[in-house]
Amino acid sequence: GKREATMTRLALIAAVTLCARIISAFYLPGVSPHEYLDGDKVEVKVNKLSSTVTQLPYDYYALPLCRPKELKNSVENLGEVLHGSKIQNSPYELYMGKSDFKVLCKVDMTRIQAFSFARRIHEDYRVQMIMDNLPAATRMISELPDGKTVHMYDRGYRLGFIGSKEFPGTKPLTPYVNNHIRFIVKYHKDESFIGARIVGFEVEAFSVKHKYKGKWGEDAKLTSVPLSPDLPPQPMVGPGEYIFTYDVTWEESPIRWASRWDLYLYMGDDQIHWFSILNSLAIVLLLTGIVAMIMMRTLRRDLNRYNMEEKEELQEESGWKLVHGDVLRPPAFPLLLSVSIGTGMQLLGMAAISIGCSMLGFLSPANRGGLLTATLLLFTLMGVPAGYCGSITYKSLRGAQWKTLTILTATFYPGIIFALFFLLNFFIWGRGSTGAVPFGTFVALLCMWFCISVPLVFVGAFFGFKQLLTDPPVRTNEIPRQIPEQAWYMRTPLTMLIGGVLPFGAVFIELFFIMSSVWLQRFYYVFGFLAIVLLILTVTCAEISIVLCYFQLCNEDYQWCWRAFLNSGSAGLYLFGYSVVYFFTQLELAGFVPVLLYFGYMAITSMLFCLITGTVGFLSSWWFVWKIYAAVKVD
Repeated sequence: GKREATMTRLALIAAVTLCARIISAFYLPGVSPHEYLDGDKVEVKVNKLSSTVTQLPYDYYALPLCRPKELKNSVENLGEVLHGSKIQNSPYELYMGKSDFKVLCKVDMTRIQAFSFARRIHEDYRVQMIMDNLPAATRMISELPDGKTVHMYDRGYRLGFIGSKEFPGTKPLTPYVNNHIRFIVKYHKDESFIGARIVGFEVEAFSVKHKYKGKWGEDAKLTSVPLSPDLPPQPMVGPGEYIFTYDVTWEESPIRWASRWDLYLYMGDDQIHWFSILNSLAIVLLLTGIVAMIMMRTLRRDLNRYNMEEKEELQEESGWKLVHGDVLRPPAFPLLLSVSIGTGMQLLGMAAISIGCSMLGFLSPANRGGLLTATLLLFTLMGVPAGYCGSITYKSLRGAQWKTLTILTATFYPGIIFALFFLLNFFIWGRGSTGAVPFGTFVALLCMWFCISVPLVFVGAFFGFKQLLTDPPVRTNEIPRQIPEQAWYMRTPLTMLIGGVLPFGAVFIELFFIMSSVWLQRFYYVFGFLAIVLLILTVTCAEISIVLCYFQLCNEDYQWCWRAFLNSGSAGLYLFGYSVVYFFTQLELAGFVPVLLYFGYMAITSMLFCLITGTVGFLSSWWFVWKIYAAVKVD
């Protein structure tokens, strides 16, 4: 016993050390304030070009934009690499407190370069930048239903726009490039520190057809300065000269450094989240009422009747007691069910801890890619509960192939996800996007999977198989009982439709905001609400499974194991159905690859959601069955 405990402890220490090594290979940025004195250089970094139309990020310098003399890549963490970020230095020169206008460069574009630029403008690409760890944002004014106006931020600024009647001086359907950038940098000063802290990084983009006198590079002077609204915009048509300029404005702000993210994370009105939670609570209360009624009234009545009656009289009875000799009979494919339960617990643990850490502010958005990095790390570390729950379930279902179970728990679902991810990555790579995961990152992910997650699943399974099981409440008969013909409304497809709709109904409003954050590149930071929604989802799955399991047993159908998993797990099908609705109502994806990526990633998400909700449903039904059969006297 001592030797085994020591071996396990050593395995855990080795796993955590390896994890730390892999993660430290990816840089985690600090979030401490930086004070700038007057005249200090303030660095502006470029991140990537991103679009909600193609969902394919590109390197900023993939387009013929002004470059610095020497390109320097910043080190990205694992989450940033998977997001397709490529952070590099830029030719912009900003000095604290100095407002000025500068010419960035002149680019002589070829026909192919101009065509490529125009195409990105048509695809609605936005430029992402970073200053002092703050992303560049365009200020937007939106009006609330009560007539109030609020300021919100939109990430980055538009690369250009398409001419239309709305923009005077433009030709319809002609692309125009935003070749003049105005940086509005907000800073905060206080007696408690020397210098100034940057608390806002706003960008305004303009299109100006610059003209100049003299010879470029010698005595050239722009004649299109100072800028005025009546200057014509710069069309991106064909080869030629394109001049890029910028100006800087510094504004003192009362916003403190600690609150500088508030405008970015402003989610509009909180009322809709409260409405979502109240809507979900109504579902939970209704279900709790039904479960309480079954538990208290019906079960108590059944138990009193069963325990008082003579055995002869019971022969003519119907109801759940009649199947006591078959209720714990192992289902078909016990191995697959146990593997699904193990992975479901792994995902549930990962989701609960990562939402908890985000809620407490550990995974702040200032730490770019932090949430994705932490989620992947937690998934690998949750291998112990995966192995433990999978093996306990398999042992309870009288399974004997424990090696097969352990290997499948560690590899079956992660393998499916990895294969789909790898396949989709080929398509992204074919389009030359930075969203394609580099080979080195694939190796790091495989190391996390095989060097950390797989050994931890074995540790969990070892403890699970060593665990002594409590005696079952009833004995299983040698010969299986015949299941009577079931009514049409008790068939599996219909109970799945009923079982999935309530868990999905509990989360779908919050789901809209999460999908907007992923596919429309908005910020999502209401993890307090998300934690409540996860709790409500768990309770709803448990209760709907218990209710449907009770009705099934009352109809003398004892094959409840897979049904309990699928009844609540069908919420994953509803999620995929909702993603189709969302695609047609909210997104404007163009091209085969973006549509394939959207449905590929949503299929993976729906499968994971099905595993989480199915696991909760199965475990709660298992508890319910053991409870009710332990309370009845069986001869």
